[in-house]
Amino acid sequence: MTSESSIEIHHTRIILRTAIASRVLLIALIILWRSLLSPYDTSASINPVCLSRSSPNSTSILFPRIASAIGNSIVWDGVYFVRIAQCGYEYEQSYAFLPLLPLCITLLSRTVFALLIPVIGYRAVLGLSGYVISNVAFVLAAICLYRLSVTILKDREGALRASILFCFNPASIFYSSIYTESLYSLLSIGGLYQFMSGANNVATLLLALSGTARSNGVITAGYICYQTMHNAYDAVFCRRHFFLAVQVLAAGALRCLCIFIPFIAFQAYGYYNICLGFIPDQMRPWCKARVPLLYNYIQSHYWGVGFLRYFQLKQLPNFLLASPILSLALCSIIHYVKLQPEIFFSLGFRGSPEDNDSASVSFPTGSNTREKGGYFLEEHSSRIHQEDHILRRRKQTIKGEGPVTLPAENDSSDKSRYLSLVVLPFVLHLGFMVATAFFVMHVQVATRFLSASPPVYWFASHLIVSPGIGKRWGYLIWAYCAAYILLGSLLFSNFYPFT
Repeated sequence: MTSESSIEIHHTRIILRTAIASRVLLIALIILWRSLLSPYDTSASINPVCLSRSSPNSTSILFPRIASAIGNSIVWDGVYFVRIAQCGYEYEQSYAFLPLLPLCITLLSRTVFALLIPVIGYRAVLGLSGYVISNVAFVLAAICLYRLSVTILKDREGALRASILFCFNPASIFYSSIYTESLYSLLSIGGLYQFMSGANNVATLLLALSGTARSNGVITAGYICYQTMHNAYDAVFCRRHFFLAVQVLAAGALRCLCIFIPFIAFQAYGYYNICLGFIPDQMRPWCKARVPLLYNYIQSHYWGVGFLRYFQLKQLPNFLLASPILSLALCSIIHYVKLQPEIFFSLGFRGSPEDNDSASVSFPTGSNTREKGGYFLEEHSSRIHQEDHILRRRKQTIKGEGPVTLPAENDSSDKSRYLSLVVLPFVLHLGFMVATAFFVMHVQVATRFLSASPPVYWFASHLIVSPGIGKRWGYLIWAYCAAYILLGSLLFSNFYPFT
């Protein structure tokens, strides 16, 4: 076993233990706050009979107190997910919650935990299944983040710091509750790791599934677009191979379509259930639209989501609540743009020779592309070897700051890792998410909305070890995470507004 393999195994074990410990901590805090305080809303235990179909009968159960404790812990969006898993999509507003998590809850409750239904009741089993899915998915997501970070940063220590930060991220309460954050993080980060490893077909499947967990999963198609754009450019202007460029564009378009199809299919399912079979005068307003998009209508009609609609004086506390994560994300983008302006504004098509040496412009491609145009894999492989060689023998100089050397594998510099070309699409994706969270969404949701974005943790990891200011930033970042974990577990578990 090589030293690098042993280091990776050691780090993986550290992350596994840390992720499990963080979930145990969150669950313990939830139990503590629930036992000490009375919830603001006590309606969590109300569970009317399903409108359309019956659920497994659990009128007589052996441990009603355990059933009641689990049922009362299902709050906020968890109520919708458990209800959908139990009864299906009964009401129009329930279609705002995508089907992957309810499907997983139903499957687990009727297979692995089926024997517990007579013991604690069906709804409690559904809740237990939701908690298990979220917490297990979180642990796996932390490991995927480490592997993705190693692939991108070429720095195992920096990847380890980023993954540990993720384990104690400020939105941690949602990763241990019946929410989609854990499942989405596992699928999106896992999909991006497969994508960066060249397994495009597996990556497309995982990214498509992420779009059935959260609607923003469809935005990950941007990574496919970025890869396709650069490979097509390379085929036309570098290789003078027009037919190969057409093949690359067709393959990229097909993969993007595959990522969008599950979300589109779910909208069609909603249209079929709500709009068809009614005369025009009785149809819902969104059914008559030129593009009948149910998800956008629900977000706007029931929750008031829309461009600048949240810019009200009474929402100032919510802007303050979201300001730490928005500031951290925005600073990470500004840091990249400031030190790599030419790469950022040219979308990676232009850059200094040193920039082009230090990181591959194109994303790796999968086996299907190799069959159509084998030069992509060979070219990427040669670039990776060249990159490793350059990282071992050269220290880049950040503009105006002189040589900077941080503790990292291969003695690589900040410029060749976090500021490399391959990080650019992650920064662009984060920028789009920040703009959406600030201008369109309920801004307090930004804490969990941005919590699955790898660049946030890469930048925080970079700040913690920055010469001179690292110790101060480390205290601030960890204090922020600890405060939001404590505050979130206190408020959220007792049905008080948090994010």
